[in-house]
Amino acid sequence: MADSFTHLHVHTEFSMLDGAARVGDVVAKAAADGQPAVGITDHGNMYGVLDFYQACRKHEVNPIIGCELYQAYEHRTERPQRRGRMDDSGGDAEGGRKAYYHLTALAETNTGYKNLIQLASRAYLEGYYMKPKVDWELLEAHHEGLIVTSGCLGGHVLQTLMNVGYDAALERASRFQDIFGRDNFFIEIQDHGIPEQKRTNPDLVRIARALRAPLLATNDSHYTDVTDHEAHDALLCVQTGSVMSDPDRFRFSGDQHFFKTAAEMRRLFGELPESCDNTLWIAERCNVEIDFGKPLLPNFPLPEGFADDAAYLEHLTFEGARARWGEALPDDAVERLAYELRVIADMGFSSYFLIVWDLIRHAKDSGIRVG
Repeated sequence: MADSFTHLHVHTEFSMLDGAARVGDVVAKAAADGQPAVGITDHGNMYGVLDFYQACRKHEVNPIIGCELYQAYEHRTERPQRRGRMDDSGGDAEGGRKAYYHLTALAETNTGYKNLIQLASRAYLEGYYMKPKVDWELLEAHHEGLIVTSGCLGGHVLQTLMNVGYDAALERASRFQDIFGRDNFFIEIQDHGIPEQKRTNPDLVRIARALRAPLLATNDSHYTDVTDHEAHDALLCVQTGSVMSDPDRFRFSGDQHFFKTAAEMRRLFGELPESCDNTLWIAERCNVEIDFGKPLLPNFPLPEGFADDAAYLEHLTFEGARARWGEALPDDAVERLAYELRVIADMGFSSYFLIVWDLIRHAKDSGIRVG
């Protein structure tokens, strides 16, 4: 496997108006190339995870579930002023800061998968402005079981390196390492022939050496084959409301953002073979199991005095029955209710009934019609 490779920075059609690769095509290409695993890191969401997971199981490659999160400069409640046309690069904001930054996160364990779900969800619920953003506080709260990289040109570390300098970028990388740990924070290097990458990669290697952080080679894959780059370019025009003839529009540099073979990646990073080896190390470490046959329901908050969901559901049911029929319930009603409650409990659906009851109650209290 020393000559193999695992792609860990991959966008699919679920990176809305930015990814031009079908989940099934990406997984099939990885399998055909003999790659042992493949990642998914769509922008700000995890919509494609289940399709991706099932496709990987079908092709017998290890699914590595991830997300390229959007991160605020400091806090998720920030509301930076836009400057110029906004696109998925984060644009420019006040003080030379980006409106948001990119952060690649991968689930190493099931705990990490749950934390990734929390981050993606809380970004939408608490940090949505232009994009759903996480911040340092959320990363600290949900870091367990996650592997994080310094990211692409839109990441905190590289943006700091290009706009402030080496020392500030080193400090920023150190902050990530303090949160995630030495073996779970990787310095990500890419080479799409972009001048900025050629210029900054040596400094990224210096940062990795200074922090004793592992290097990680990736290709920022947005389409499956090199021949798809024009279709992807058209997709970017849809995203930004531009036309392809506009010389000032947002576009990717070159045609190298495709899903490359292991041999192509090994040649590209031939001087840093450990950066490719580390993709296989991550592939060995990441193991998330999703059980499709088990219903997953939220934990319903129980009032004091009730041992479990079934006990509280029974209390509410008989409370409602007495309100309808009076304190002295008919024997046949008691028998029927006890039977149905037992069936619900045996099926593990007590919490589901409580959740639906709570939704209906809220709707009625709010004057919302319920059918």
